This record gives sequence, C-alpha cells and structure tokens, in this order.
Amino acid sequence: MTIDREPIDIEKIQDYLTIPMPASDQLVFDDSRRITGPGMLWDKHGALVDILVDGYDKAEVVSAWLPEIKRVLTALGWTDSQTTSRIFENGVTLAISAPVDLLYSAVFVIETSWHLTALKLLDQPANDFDEWIASLKEVIALEQNPALIALQKAADSKGIDILSDDDFVSLGHGGGSALWSINEIPDTTDIPWDRLHNLPVALITGTNGKSTSVRLATAIGEAAGLVSGSTSTDFVKLGDEILDYGDYSGPGGARMLLRDQRLEIAFLECARGGILRRGLPLFQARAALVTNIAADHLGQYGVNTIEALAEAKFAVARAVAQDGVLVLNADDPLVVANGKTFDKTKCWFALSPRNENIINATAAGAPCCWLDENVIQYFDGTDIILSLDVDQIPVAMGGAAKFNIQNAMGAIGLAKAMKLDNRAIVDGLTRFTASPDDNPGRCNEFNVNGARIFVDFAHNPHAIEAMSQLLGNLPAKRKFLLISHAGDRSDKEVAGLTKGAVGFAPDTVVIAELADYLRGRELGEVPALIEQECLASNPTRPSIIHVASPSLGVEHILEQARPGDIALVLALSDRDKVFELIKSATA
Repeated sequence: MTIDREPIDIEKIQDYLTIPMPASDQLVFDDSRRITGPGMLWDKHGALVDILVDGYDKAEVVSAWLPEIKRVLTALGWTDSQTTSRIFENGVTLAISAPVDLLYSAVFVIETSWHLTALKLLDQPANDFDEWIASLKEVIALEQNPALIALQKAADSKGIDILSDDDFVSLGHGGGSALWSINEIPDTTDIPWDRLHNLPVALITGTNGKSTSVRLATAIGEAAGLVSGSTSTDFVKLGDEILDYGDYSGPGGARMLLRDQRLEIAFLECARGGILRRGLPLFQARAALVTNIAADHLGQYGVNTIEALAEAKFAVARAVAQDGVLVLNADDPLVVANGKTFDKTKCWFALSPRNENIINATAAGAPCCWLDENVIQYFDGTDIILSLDVDQIPVAMGGAAKFNIQNAMGAIGLAKAMKLDNRAIVDGLTRFTASPDDNPGRCNEFNVNGARIFVDFAHNPHAIEAMSQLLGNLPAKRKFLLISHAGDRSDKEVAGLTKGAVGFAPDTVVIAELADYLRGRELGEVPALIEQECLASNPTRPSIIHVASPSLGVEHILEQARPGDIALVLALSDRDKVFELIKSATA
C-alpha cells in the first residue's frame, strides 16, 4: 500500500521561488545548494549558502545571520532544524539542517534568511516578512513527502541505509536492496525488511591515488569471489561490466552502483567536488581511505587552502559506521592531523616501520600496515598476519613506484576492514597490472622495441612529481618527456607543473599544444611558458621539440625511442589516439 498524495513535481519546486539578493560588492551571494549526505561541515542533510565578504567582519556577518535564520525557522515551525557556519579567507558558509524530503525548500529557506541578513547589514528596508513565510510554506507543502520521512525513520531504526534522489528511494545495497519511485513509497509495514541489508562499502578519497586504490581494492574483492563494484572519475563498473562512462565520483554514481541487485561489495571514489556540492552518498560505510592531501582545485566552494581541502576530504570519516575503520596514510602530515580528530578505529599505513603512528599503533594493539625491507607487513593488533614482497605487486614496479606501494597498503587496510582474507589480498594485488585494461591512465607501462613508455593522466603537481620521481629511479640510456597544459592554468601553475615533470632530467622534452584547451590564451603561449621553465629547471639543457598535439608528440617519441630508453607521456588530451599509437607500436 502506498500513501496517497499529489505527485511531487521536482521541476516545479526547483523554480517555484526566486529570492532576490541585494546588490553589493561587499556581500556577494556566491552559491547555494542542497546537501544530501555527510559533508565538510557536519553529517546532516540540509542546505547551505556561500557568501563572499569584503569590508565586513566575517564573524559579525555570521552573528547577524543567526537571529534571521532563527526567525525564519521559528515562523515555519522547523524547530528541529540546526545551524552551523564556517568562516574562510574571503567569506562565510552558512548552513542549516533539514528533513530529507525538504531539501529544495531548505535552499529557499536559507536564501531567504541571507536576503534578510544582507538587507540588515546594508541598512536597507526589507520586504514584508509574512509574505516571505507564506511563499516558503507554499513550496514546503509541494515538496513534503511524509512517506519518505516514515521510511527513513524505519530504516534508521533497523540500521539499514537509505538512498534517495529526485526520482527514487532505495533501502539497503545490492542484492539486499529495494527501490521505489519517490511518488510510490509503500507503507513501512509492507516493506520486505527481512531481505534488506547493507553491504560492505568503502569510501576512497585523497588528492592522488584514489582511482588506483579503488581498482586495487576492487581486484581484491573479485579475488575473494565477490561481485565487486566501483565508482570513479572514469566510470561505474560492476564485475567486468562498465555500467556507464563519465565522472561518477559523486553521489549519483554511488546510487547507480549500490542499487544494482548483482552487487556484493563496493568501493566508491569520493572526489572533492562531489563532497562539497552534495555531500557523501551514504551514512553507513564499513571503511574509508584517505590516500594523501596535496594542493589541487583550490579556490572553489570556500576551500582556498590545503588545510581546508583536508577538512573537506575528511568528510568520509563522518560516514564510517561506529564499528567501521578509517584507513589513513601515516606519512602525510595533514592526513595525520585530521585523522586524529576522529574517534574511530584507525588503520595507519606508512613506508617505514619507524613511523611514529605505526609505532604507537603496534604498541596500542591497533591494526596498521607498513613497508619493511621491501616487504609489506599487516599487523592485526596482535600479530603480523600478512607479509607481501613488493616485487610480487606489478604496479609497485620493483619498489620504484612508492606511491603505488602506498596505494596497495591502503587497499590492504580496506580489505581487512571489510573482512577479506589474505589469499584474496595476495591474489588481487599480484594479478593487478599497470596496463590500460586494469588501470587506465594511471602509470600505464608499455614496452616498445625495448624502450619503456609510461602514460599517465597526472594533472596536478603532486601526481606529476610522483611520476617524475618514479622515472628518476629507473635506469635509462635516454629519457623523453611529453608535456602539455591547458590555458586556464596560471603562469605560476604552468611553471610549477613543468618543474615537477622535468625532475627526472629528460634529455628530450616534447611540448604539445592543446588547441582545444586554450581557454583565453593565444596559440603557442603555454608551450612558450613550458619551454622557459624546462630550460630553467633542468641543468642538462634538454632538447626541446614543439608539436601541434599530444598524439603527434607520441609519434615523435616512438620514432626516436631505442632499447634502454624511457619516456613519460603526460596525456591530457588525445588519450584514445595516444593509446592507439603506442599499442600499434607494440604489436
């Protein structure tokens, strides 16, 4: 039996109100959005606004907002709604919690409160308050869904995850899930509760290594004989099937995967953008992994510093069940600093047994993982129960790829948190390769007539520097680099990225133009900046070659490469063509 009511028309609700924002260069309304899961600020559903502030004390702006939002919430009868805020370098974020069935309305509510606050701060007259409240009550009446609230309360009482969006709501995960239209939710007494359950789900975040860690962990799940699924910036995958291509590192990809009845275990990549725009997809993960924190995509959603980025990434900790496990990189200072603030079981991993967090974990009888004399050791709190030589892990490249050793240890931590056995861990890690089939675009290695060609989609300083360090650890007769950058990078960013790339002292640098990514630049402008930095950063004064596209650059390298040479191809575009050319050369 379903609860009778008029169908909810989301398109009508989205456009129902327009809240005017007072014109001011000092109080700029930047963005508003629904938050559907745990996020940077807290672990609640709700809505928030970002306000850019200049010339006002930001704490005073928050103080001015609090009575206005309280006045609005009281008038609406939202007595359970909570508020929070965050002050950042050039503004403030203001947030309210709200019932899961009223998130669009919550956006209108918080926008109204800011409208009133801005008028007060600017000493401008306000419109009739009662008219605003009447309009808000109208949209609330259109959106409210008592059946969804009843379903959520029942699911929470039974510890079963609930996933909802504009069109559907589901309970449980994979084979233990059930799905209904948002307008056809049955009475809770008609729900088949006995067959609903959660699956082992892991959340993976960080600046670099997310996709590789997801794929390594998924390979372990598959080796355990489970139907394993993953989401990433590349696709949603279930077993050997790609469900869809695209950036699915947010809640949408997670819902697509977790609602598939075939799924038995899941590994979800959680990127910064998805966390800040909507929050995390679920509230009850078995484990979460934070790979590292490095500067990338700063200056959006009030995240202007690497410290703020770390706070955003650690939203995953809020979604870990109380008996779950946080798997954390003990070699990363920001991961360590943030990880210690969460009262959850932690599994630290490090490249040395002498790491302070590893020493403390073993003394305290806590799980941890470390590298010792080229052997990965996993300690379960009592004994070392797993030892694996990195020479057996293809992506570790004999120990030269330190970042992939870290990714492997993170995957081990997740696997143990999700109760997977040692045999599956060893089988998964030793069978997973650096090929485009297993790990597309991440440190893919090809042998072309005795030359080693590495292709990577690295696009931030941390990732590019890691790849450069890897090649610097490999023997080579001659070294080649193919590099390009999009035009929306600043001159300083172009220089920094290039400096990291040439760290392995290439003999020849092939600089490719990205004609489709000029983004306001002139042809040749970015390549000239790259050349300037190449010559300044590399004392060996490499030979510089300019080409019109990455694929033409690859053709040049393939023509020149000889046995014993190595090449790093940083492919930011022409990716399919780049792989096609290299694969043809290996045939």
